[in-house]
Amino acid sequence: MISLAWPPFFWAFIFVGPFVLLGIYDLYQPKHSIVRNYPVFGRLRYFAEDLRPKVYQYFVESDTNGKPFSRLSRSLIYQRAKKETDTIPFGTQLDVYENGYEWLSHSIAAISHHELEPNPRVMIGGPDCKQPYAASIFNISAMSFGSLSENAIRALNGGAFMGNFAHNTGEGGISDYHLAEKGDLIWQIGTGYFGCRHHDGTFNDEAFAERSKMEQVKMIDIKLSQGAKPGHGGILPAQKVTPEIARIRLVKEGFDVLSPPSHAAFSTPLELMDFVKKLRTLSGGKPVGIKLCIGRKSEFFAICKAMVKTGIYVDFITVDGGEGGTGASPQEFSNAVGMPLREGVAFVYDVLTGFGLKKHIKIIASGKVVSGFDLIKNIALGADLCNSARGMMFALGCIQALECNTNTCPTGVATQDPSLMKGLVVEDKKTRVFNYHRLTVASAIELLGAAGLRHPYQLTRAYINRRISPNVMQSYIETFPYIPEGSLLKTPYPTKYELGMALSTSKSFAPTDYKVSQIDYAHANSLNG
Repeated sequence: MISLAWPPFFWAFIFVGPFVLLGIYDLYQPKHSIVRNYPVFGRLRYFAEDLRPKVYQYFVESDTNGKPFSRLSRSLIYQRAKKETDTIPFGTQLDVYENGYEWLSHSIAAISHHELEPNPRVMIGGPDCKQPYAASIFNISAMSFGSLSENAIRALNGGAFMGNFAHNTGEGGISDYHLAEKGDLIWQIGTGYFGCRHHDGTFNDEAFAERSKMEQVKMIDIKLSQGAKPGHGGILPAQKVTPEIARIRLVKEGFDVLSPPSHAAFSTPLELMDFVKKLRTLSGGKPVGIKLCIGRKSEFFAICKAMVKTGIYVDFITVDGGEGGTGASPQEFSNAVGMPLREGVAFVYDVLTGFGLKKHIKIIASGKVVSGFDLIKNIALGADLCNSARGMMFALGCIQALECNTNTCPTGVATQDPSLMKGLVVEDKKTRVFNYHRLTVASAIELLGAAGLRHPYQLTRAYINRRISPNVMQSYIETFPYIPEGSLLKTPYPTKYELGMALSTSKSFAPTDYKVSQIDYAHANSLNG
C-alpha cells in the first residue's frame, strides 16, 4: 500500500519479502507448534536454545561448577599449554568442607623436586615380552583419526615426539597423520579390527603383523570396552567411509562399517589369552594389553583365572573410568553404565594382587586425568601410569563447546570440516601439547616431593584423604583396604571377593542373566573355577 503511494518503497521487499515468505511457510508447516502459532518470531526459541550452553559457560557458571570440566581445570591446562603463570592468588576456590574434597598428606621432611627424577619412566613388559617399553607416567589416551581431525592427530603425535611420551591411536587404525610426526604409538585394536581386518570384519593376521612391526608402534592395546559407552558398538555410515578412511581401516569404500559391541576373535577368557599370545608373537614380542571399563566384576575375575591357568599374562591393563567421554555415546550409557575410575583402579589392583599377577602387569588409569594431583591420586590407588584424552584436547585448544559429535567443532579439533580444521596450526599446537605434558608431570613430581617420597611407586593409598561427611574423613586405604598378595589363589578367600570367585570361571565370561542363590554364596570358598 505504501508502495502505491511511493513506488521506491518496493525496494524494501528485498528485505521484508523473505520474512513474509518464511512466515507463510511457518503458518502451514506441521512439525513445530510454537513456530506455527508464532510465525518467524517462534524461531527465536531455537536460536536462544543454541546460544544457551555458550551463554551459560561464559556468563553464568562459576570457576568451579562447570561440567564436565570446570573452568578452573580448563584454565590450568590452557595456562600450562601456553607456558603462562599457573599459580593462583588468595587461596583455594574449592569448598574444603564439601563432601568429596580430597587432599594429599604432605611431610615435614619434604624433598625438593630438584632432587627428584623430572620425567620418571615405567617399564612395561611381562615375562614373555621381548620388546618392553619404558613409558612416561602421563600419555595421550585413545582418540581415533576420524573422530579427531588430521591436524589434531598430527599435533598430538608431534607433542608426544617432543616430550618422549606415548600416543594411543584409538580403534580407528594407524593413519598417515599418526606417522607423520614420529611420536611413539600405542596401537589400539577394537572390535572392528580396523587396520588389521578382512573385509568381512574378521581379524587379519598378516595385516596386523605388517603394521605392528613398525618402529613407531611400541605397544598393542586390545579394547574390550571404553568408559564413554561400555558395551556399546557403533556404525560408521557409508557417506563417511571416504577413500582415505577405507584405506586406513581396511574397509570397503562407500559401505556402512560395523563396530560390534564385542570381539569375534575370542569369546571366552581362555581364548582371550590365546589372542594376547598371538598378537605378541605376530608383533615380534611387543607389550600387549587390554583396555576395559569394569562392568560385571566376575568377568575380570574370569580373566585373571585364565591368566593363572594358562601362564599367559597381559603386559598392561588400561582401566577406563565410566566418566570417560571423548567417544560420542547415548546419554544413558554416558551417565549410567560403567564403574567410575577410582573404584575401577582399586578393584583391578586388588584382584591382580590377590591372584599374584600384579608383579607381571602394569595398570594404566584413564578418565578425567588432567592435573598433577590426578596423576598422584590414581598412582596412589594402584595405577602405574595415566592416560588423558580430554586434557590433551584442551591443550590443543578445545573450548568444551560440546559439539564433538556434530562435525562443527569451532577449534578444529573434533571435525573433518576443512574450513574448521585449518584453524588448528600443527606447529603451534604440538608445542602446547608438549608444554602441558611436561608441566603436569613436573607438578606431580613436586607433589611427590611434598609427601617426602622419591619415586611414584612409593605412593600408597594412605597418602590421599577424602571428606565423606561434614566431620568424617578417610584415607584411600580406609575406603579401599588392600588384600594380601596371593589371597585369591587359595581358600578361604577374603570375604569381599567370595562372590566374584563363585561366579567366575576361566572357561567363559559369566552370563548376564545368572542369579546367585544363597547356596552359591555359602559355598563360594569351595569354588575355584
